Amino acid sequence: MCGIVGIFDTQGSRAIDRDLLHRMNESQFHRGPVEGDLHLEPGLGFGHRRLSIIALEAGLQPLFNEDETLALVFNGEIYNFRELRAELQGLGHVFRTPSDSETIVHAYEQWGEACVGHLRGMFAFAIWDRPNQTLFLARDRIGIKPMHYALLEDGMFAFGSELKSLLTLPGLKREIDPLAVEEYFAYGYVPEPRTIFSGARKLLPGHTLTLRVGQPVPESKQYWDVPFTAHAPMSENAMEEELVARLREAVQSHLISDVPLGAFLSGGVDSSAVVAMMAGVSDGPVNTCSIAFNDPAFDESDYARQVAVQYKTTHQCETVDKDDYGLLDTLAALYDEPYADSSAIPTYRVCQLARKRVTVALSGDGGDENFAGYRRHRMAMGENRVRSMLPLAVRKPIFGVLGAVYPKADWAPRVFRAKTTFEALARDLTEGYFHGVSINNDRIRSQLFSSGFKQKLQGYRAVEVMRGYAKNAPTDDPLSLIQYLDMKTYLPGDILTKVDRASMAHALEVRVPLLDHQFVEWVSGLPSGSKLRNGEGKHVFKKALQPFLSDDILYRKKQGFSIPLAAWLRGPLADAMRRAVLNPALLDTGIFNPAFLKQMVDEHQSAAKDHSTTLWSVLMFDAFLRKNGAAAATEPAPAIAVAA
Repeated sequence: MCGIVGIFDTQGSRAIDRDLLHRMNESQFHRGPVEGDLHLEPGLGFGHRRLSIIALEAGLQPLFNEDETLALVFNGEIYNFRELRAELQGLGHVFRTPSDSETIVHAYEQWGEACVGHLRGMFAFAIWDRPNQTLFLARDRIGIKPMHYALLEDGMFAFGSELKSLLTLPGLKREIDPLAVEEYFAYGYVPEPRTIFSGARKLLPGHTLTLRVGQPVPESKQYWDVPFTAHAPMSENAMEEELVARLREAVQSHLISDVPLGAFLSGGVDSSAVVAMMAGVSDGPVNTCSIAFNDPAFDESDYARQVAVQYKTTHQCETVDKDDYGLLDTLAALYDEPYADSSAIPTYRVCQLARKRVTVALSGDGGDENFAGYRRHRMAMGENRVRSMLPLAVRKPIFGVLGAVYPKADWAPRVFRAKTTFEALARDLTEGYFHGVSINNDRIRSQLFSSGFKQKLQGYRAVEVMRGYAKNAPTDDPLSLIQYLDMKTYLPGDILTKVDRASMAHALEVRVPLLDHQFVEWVSGLPSGSKLRNGEGKHVFKKALQPFLSDDILYRKKQGFSIPLAAWLRGPLADAMRRAVLNPALLDTGIFNPAFLKQMVDEHQSAAKDHSTTLWSVLMFDAFLRKNGAAAATEPAPAIAVAA
């Protein structure tokens, strides 16, 4: 697990600034504190920071083939490297190291750009093909590992694992992209391929990018997608048995390591399933860790302890103050762009705890996306059943009017918030789902933004991200479609970004066996009714796990990593919130409507309304501005295609 950077001259063979490349590389020191190195030649510079996991003494990068015509920098793990190594040796390739990194070099030698189709793992890498004067970038299928890049005005192309590596470049345009702002305040993160800055982009998951000297930078190419191809009919028992077998195999494949390895254990279904499978295939006790909160309303540690006792794990649990709000500026530095998922705080803490004992930890991320486990999946399907009864031409005027006039009951349980439901029913499935997942819906964003900023958007709405994916989705099944949208947006943009940055901040590698692409492919082909049945998500997953986990674990109410945002913003963060709203740097962007900002703060702090989600997103945007000193763009950014 590592951090990678590079600079490539798209126009020729100009000298690369070694000091600049060094600064890029050292900005990501936390990703690879064990060792680092640079490679420079005319027109190219590679940098690498290494966290040693496999082949501790032999994996130094940049790594070359035998005649040094190819050079590689790589972040991630290749889980099938031993099988690939044997196959490539049979084809005549000679290996000099036992590392998984060298497998990529020889795979590229053998199969060229198609090498990515042979790799099983999480990865972001760059290969310099000297004879063909070609730079080849690739990102794993799901988007577990990050890759950012920028084309500078002087024709230099730069890339790095984290955006902060590009922010060391004097030539990078740091103006804020208005469309990224609209997307951030809708989703709570900036979805791929945008970054918050107009001059930088993210390589999409499942994509490659090939650059050649003297040629324009092309569009990236998609090499993989979630198939959602239906399996041949099978009995429920057969489905459950195969699911467990595939889960066990995926977990076992993720256990290769030459350093201490363990697992996160929250006591939820997904992490408990991973630990159960690990215990079944491991020779000794599994190392597990969890965090507890000093408030029972937010604490799940008893459930984690149950699983730890059942599987006799070596368990570590530490208590965290529920008012652990001192990480705001730390998070802004970690994420490099606005990021509003408040569960980043406990995620940071659990990674900090895990690193005390292990260098690699397996997590249960991906279970909700695979098996329709989110509450919003159930609600979306309920709304869709109503939609199917009435055509859009009838629904839109009826429910649109009801949504406009019905009061917004923030204080009420979600099921009684009819305004949100009416607004969703007035839309088609994609827009209704977007409305449901938005942290700030269209109505809130319209009031939040200034009239001048809305003019810069030129009518652009963040729903277009989802519409782009929906248009090219490999399925027309309603539940599969919204799962697909999650896998393209929320999973890489929020969940995997959160885990990558939080873990790498502590030099911890996190692996996600539920997102093994072979497992994802198989699960995507299961019938929707096996995933969401009678209002219960993860139906087949829970049934398959009944021999391994108690009903208390499988069927308890989903809790997740929640924190008391509303209380924080009325109590210990009240002054910080007011300072953020009045911060000249925030107001000088011209993005916001100051009167509405003040109204939200007043209403929230008087407990008249709960604006905690919106205010937290503003607070994190302000923290980003203070960290980066960015200025708002003066011109609207061009629209970008979000799907291949």
